[in-house]
Amino acid sequence: MLRLDHAVRAARRGLTAIACLMATLAPGAAAAQIMPFLGPPAGIPAERFNPAPPPPVAPGGSFGLPPARTTQGQRNEPHATLPQPPAGKVALGAFARFGADGPPIPRGVQWRVFADTPEASGAFPLVAESSDPYPVFFLDPGGYIFHVSYGLAVSAQRVQVGSVSRREAFNLPAGGLRLQADVDDKPIPGQKVAFDIYEGSFLQGRASSQPYYRGANAGEVVLLPEGTYHVVSTYGDANAVVRADVTVQAGKLTDATVHHRAAQVTLKLVSQKGGDALPDTQWTVTTPGGDTIKESIGAFPVFVLTEGDYVAFARKDGRTISREFKVEAGKDQEVEVITR
Repeated sequence: MLRLDHAVRAARRGLTAIACLMATLAPGAAAAQIMPFLGPPAGIPAERFNPAPPPPVAPGGSFGLPPARTTQGQRNEPHATLPQPPAGKVALGAFARFGADGPPIPRGVQWRVFADTPEASGAFPLVAESSDPYPVFFLDPGGYIFHVSYGLAVSAQRVQVGSVSRREAFNLPAGGLRLQADVDDKPIPGQKVAFDIYEGSFLQGRASSQPYYRGANAGEVVLLPEGTYHVVSTYGDANAVVRADVTVQAGKLTDATVHHRAAQVTLKLVSQKGGDALPDTQWTVTTPGGDTIKESIGAFPVFVLTEGDYVAFARKDGRTISREFKVEAGKDQEVEVITR
């Protein structure tokens, strides 16, 4: 685990996050993009507060364009007209948008409508549900609770339905976060790095202690409520950990790259330089001060270590042999420990 002062320095230098408005971009620049065509798969239960985000979006993929504007400068919004409801029912056309001034969300929205009066059991009965981005619900006049979700962004709103059909907008100020990691300006393979996302700012001392989303993959688009998040990037399974803050904007896709300063180290216990690795060797990697970083058993253990000085201890047949070595960012190496 990084010490606090080391972690703060890493957080300050460890992230490149570009989240500019498209109108201010230079041609070809990477940026937060308008993202109407993102959404989780259908069928996510309302009880889950950590629904799975959508599949990764390939770099350069299309996210669609902002909705067209009318001659009055207002966005075209769904349900300009509503169908005739059945007798005794009222039509309510619902749609979600990226905040009060944002465009409608055209895909990936999950809807559940509950009566606002509980049953004898205390549960609120489910009246209707839909995965249509712009559903029309035919309801009896009365009070309802609309549960609307888009990725990890969730809203619950009480709606009173009268005798006249109408439409209702629900604000979901959400955006997308797509994370990558590199070392020495070279992308880290996705299977070797993972990201945990926390609410709040680490640099300002306000990050939550429990992950808001755990184990995001490189290139995966995670849909989040707008705000500041703390990202913990883990390369390998030892001490190559970088922390950084990133801001998610409503209706935008933010691409962020975490920069690791680490390398992959393969250890070998040999009887002579360049010899064959001896099997069933017990390994411990420590700092020069004796803090244990990683332990393993085998002929060729592979560790990803952040740059710095280390000591490798090899134990075999009742003997312990050690060797000091140095890790430089981006320089993978094989370290031989020679028996004496």
